[in-house]
Amino acid sequence: MSQTIVSPPLTVTLRRGLVRMWDDPDSRGVLVGLAGVILVHLLLWLLAPQLLRTDPSMTVLRPHSSTKQFNIEIVPETFARKPPAPKLPSKFVETNPDAPDNVPDKTENFAAQNQQAAQEKPTPNGTSDRPALEGQKDIHSTQIVSGQLVKQMEQTPIAPTIDQQQQPSRIMSSRPEQNPLPGVEKRIGDDANSIGTNIAKFAEAAKNIPQKVEGRKDVPLIEGAESMQMPIDPRHPRPRPQIVRTQQVRPAIFEENKFGTANVGIIGVSAKFSRYGLYLQKLIDTVQITWDTINRDSRLYPPSGSTVVVTFILNSEGKVSRIVNVDSKATDQAARTCTTAITRPSPYGPWTDDMKALLGDEQQLVFYFYYQ
Repeated sequence: MSQTIVSPPLTVTLRRGLVRMWDDPDSRGVLVGLAGVILVHLLLWLLAPQLLRTDPSMTVLRPHSSTKQFNIEIVPETFARKPPAPKLPSKFVETNPDAPDNVPDKTENFAAQNQQAAQEKPTPNGTSDRPALEGQKDIHSTQIVSGQLVKQMEQTPIAPTIDQQQQPSRIMSSRPEQNPLPGVEKRIGDDANSIGTNIAKFAEAAKNIPQKVEGRKDVPLIEGAESMQMPIDPRHPRPRPQIVRTQQVRPAIFEENKFGTANVGIIGVSAKFSRYGLYLQKLIDTVQITWDTINRDSRLYPPSGSTVVVTFILNSEGKVSRIVNVDSKATDQAARTCTTAITRPSPYGPWTDDMKALLGDEQQLVFYFYYQ
C-alpha cells in the first residue's frame, strides 16, 4: 500500500507563519515595522504627483513672509466709460422764416433754424412750445405759417385782335369842346391905311381855330391823350393791379392748438437748428413743389378732405430705397401722385458725416398729404 503526501496551499502556510510570528514578542515588532514601511511607501506613491508638479498654487502668505513686487498697467480705454450715443431728434417742425434766430431754453423739436415760441397775442400762463392756432383737429401738421414756394406768374393781358382795334371806341371818340375866338366889337379906321381890330372876351375852352368843335367839357385838354387809350373787350378784362406779399414757405393747413405761449412777438415755434432739420426742410419743399406740379398738370383732383399717408425709407445717399406703406383715403390717381411726388426728385443729396453718425444708414419717414 502506498501513500502520497500533499503540501498545503501557500496562503495557508503564510497565515500560519504570521500567526506564529505575532505570538512571538520579538517577531511582533518586526511585523509592525514592516507594515509601517509598506504604508509609508503607499502614501508616497499616491501623493508624489501632487507634491512634484510645477504649476503655481495658491498659498497663504503669513505676516512675516516676503512678497515679490510687480507692476500692473491698465489701459485707460479698457475701463473708461464710453460716451453716450447721440440722441436721435424727437420731432421735426417747420419754423417761421421771418422770426428772428433765437435758441430756445428747452425743447425736443428740431428744425432748419433756431426759434423761440411766440405769438402776437399771448396766452395767459401759456407754456406750450407751439403758438396758439385756429385749425383742424383731425389732421397732423407742424406748420405755423402759410405761403407760396413758387412765385405766381403775372398774367399778361391778351392783345386785341385786328377787328377789335378797328372798332371805334367811345373813349377814343371823346373830344374836348373847343370854341373859336369870338368877334364882338369891330373897329375900323377912317383912313384906308389904318388897322382894324376885334375886341372880345375869351370864351370857355377858346382856341385859335377856324370853327367850333363840339365835344365834352370834362375831357382833359392834352394833345393826343385820347389816342393813347385802347378799347376794352368785356370778354377779356384787364387784370386788376394788386400788391401780394407771400412768405417763401409751403401752403399750410393748420392743426388746432388752443394752448399757446406767453411770449409776445412774431409767431414762432420752439426748435433747435440741426443739419438734419435743414436737410428735411429742403426735402419737404421739393416734394411740395413736385406734388403741386403733378396735380396742376393732371387736372384730376380728388374730393375735398381726401388724405394719403406715405411711409418710405430714405438711405444715406439721399435715395428713396423703398415705399413701405401707402394708406390712402383718396382715389388711386391721388395715391400714385403722392408716391410719385416723393420718388421723382430722388436722390435728394448725400447725408453729411454727422448725419450718418446720428441716423445710421437709413431712416423711415412718414409724409401726410391733404387735399382741400
